[in-house]
Amino acid sequence: MKELRYLNKFLYKYRTKLIIGFFITITARIFALVAPNLVGNSVTLIENYVVSSSIELGELKNKLLLNITLIVGSAIIAGIFTFIMRQMIINVSRYIEFDLKNIIYMKYQSLTYDFYKNNRTGDLMNRISEDVSKVRMYVGPAIMYTINTLTLFVIVISYMISVAPKLTAYVLLPLPLLSFIIYKISKMINIRSKIVQEYLSKLTTFTQESFSGVKIIKTYTVEDSINQSLRVIASDSREKNMSLVKIQSWFFPLMILLIGTSNILVIYIGGMQYMNGEIELGLLAEFIIYVTMLTWPVATVGWVTSIVQQAEASQKRINEFLETQSTDLFDNIKKSDLDGDIIFNNISYTFKETNINALSNISFKVKRGEKIALMGDVGSGKTTILEILAGVYKPNNGKIFINNNDIKNISLSDLRNFIGYVPQSTFLFSDTIENNIKFGKAKALLSEVVLSAKTSCLDEDIKSFKDGYKTLLGERGVNLSGGQKQRLAIARALIKNPKILILDDSLSAVDTETEEMILNNMENTTKNTTFFISTHRVSTSKKCDKIIFLNNGRIESFGTHDELVKEKKSYFSIYSKQTQEKEIN
Repeated sequence: MKELRYLNKFLYKYRTKLIIGFFITITARIFALVAPNLVGNSVTLIENYVVSSSIELGELKNKLLLNITLIVGSAIIAGIFTFIMRQMIINVSRYIEFDLKNIIYMKYQSLTYDFYKNNRTGDLMNRISEDVSKVRMYVGPAIMYTINTLTLFVIVISYMISVAPKLTAYVLLPLPLLSFIIYKISKMINIRSKIVQEYLSKLTTFTQESFSGVKIIKTYTVEDSINQSLRVIASDSREKNMSLVKIQSWFFPLMILLIGTSNILVIYIGGMQYMNGEIELGLLAEFIIYVTMLTWPVATVGWVTSIVQQAEASQKRINEFLETQSTDLFDNIKKSDLDGDIIFNNISYTFKETNINALSNISFKVKRGEKIALMGDVGSGKTTILEILAGVYKPNNGKIFINNNDIKNISLSDLRNFIGYVPQSTFLFSDTIENNIKFGKAKALLSEVVLSAKTSCLDEDIKSFKDGYKTLLGERGVNLSGGQKQRLAIARALIKNPKILILDDSLSAVDTETEEMILNNMENTTKNTTFFISTHRVSTSKKCDKIIFLNNGRIESFGTHDELVKEKKSYFSIYSKQTQEKEIN
């Protein structure tokens, strides 16, 4: 139960509804217990009439009619209170489910990029759906049936002891054995429940990746191989589920056996006492009804135990990342303070997963409003520099200053609000083109959306679509070309009017003519914006104020285009090669 302590704050939050539900449960059980007593009384009346004629037929009819009326009335009242009880307690479970999903989603938003590199999307989806559903069963039905069972046991058994202690002792004889069996089986359920949830995550992850990569799967004609892999995972998952079900299946047969044993004891011991004149026949009938009433609550002990064990396994999986440290820092720097020069001072970064040293002792200064090109071979560290600046990664060593403010002391949300970032891999949402652009500025006017699209040379393409800016995109923008995706992502960044604009090889899918038009448009609309662009094209770097040329995670050259050409290092070689290719073409 240690993992489930996290839910105590939610139970306290909705304590009023739970307390009302608790007292209504007690009231409902009290009314439910009226019937057995009246049935026993009716049987005794009939026995007295048949055996000793101690009551007149007319009086018997009147008393039986009254008893029947009271039985029906108490059943109706008990039913109404039971309905209210469910509305109180089950509704609380839905409120807690809502709160927990929101907390998990907010936690997802605050976790580092490294967290998402180490955890699969399918597993994260499974935790916020399947695992939360398991937890909801604990704070809803499990609590409700536990209260119901405890209330019924206390009231029924107290009454049974008061009227026939010896018979009650025999009736309750199987219960300690039942408790021991539940304890042993519950431990096994807890272990197997966790394994089942883990395999469900694997299955969810595999299917999610298969759907996302269906184009690649079909292109490489590996459908049969993927289907075989799915069959293997599904088969393993089925085996684990069957292993869990086999243990769970012991509960109800054992309940029925033990309850049946109690009934036999009631009939045998009670019959002996009746023949000895110790109890009335009505009391024997009353006890049989009580045992029947206790059947379902006792049976639910196993079911509730199973729910609690599964909920604990699920909550443990949820707690694993709820306890993970979030990214943001809490020092307050005014947003206006971030508009200024940018300094990288001896920055180094090593990837934890591969231990690859991506950057070594990177130092440079960029003045406010300057345009900087980053060049170098694949894996030279261009993207890593831009992602560190955008707050995606934290450097292992060194410091970054923006307008003399150490980036470590800047709230990550404030930093990112100042930045317009277009990564290498463009992600678009399954929404309209307009809303995808407005993702960078939710309250933007349509005129602002159009202006951003014009700047990124996308406006004409959008107008050619039937629904224009209201065109609905498929998953990840599947109905757009690579160049259109990149230009839409650029428009999304531009609409923020960022103080720092980062394009990480974001023009690779457009031709040089379109690229030049976009850069010229941005020249006019982002005059006071500090601009970083990662590129392999000299035609792009020439338009920038400074060029940083990287080689194996280190700065090989830093300066203007003319300065780097005069150095005659790696940049000069690329410049010469691309110039010759342009002349040939």
